[in-house]
Amino acid sequence: MTLIRYQTSELAPWSAVDRWNNLRDELNSFFELPVWSSFARAGQLFNGWSPALDLCQSNDNVIAVVELPGMRKDDIKISLHEGTLTISGERKRESSSNGEKAERTERYIGTFRRSIALPTRVDANKVSATYRDGILTVTLPKAEEVKPKQIQVS
Repeated sequence: MTLIRYQTSELAPWSAVDRWNNLRDELNSFFELPVWSSFARAGQLFNGWSPALDLCQSNDNVIAVVELPGMRKDDIKISLHEGTLTISGERKRESSSNGEKAERTERYIGTFRRSIALPTRVDANKVSATYRDGILTVTLPKAEEVKPKQIQVS
């Protein structure tokens, strides 16, 4: 049931604006619903999975942190091309040796690919990556020409 506010006749010219405001409010509340997150999760079941990625930068580096639990470092590929960092790989299903049948499976398996445009130019020759405890950390040193410079006043 939808409640509609009573409008007097002198507010008639403003009724269109009021309806747009109501529509905006309804759309905002739709995207704030906790159920919306389960729609996104269900969509990933059909489209593969996408690991969480954080990108931050300091004065000298751009750092990408990616959650890849349950993967081996040999199954992860990292590339840098024209200012875009791409991380891809495949998480494989663990086979059970006892012939057990899964009753419920919520962990994503299969291939993934994350590409993110970097906010600044980086030195591709100095990029390093570490993988520990399911967390991949890619450190991309900024190019010398984009690093902040200290200028001495004489």
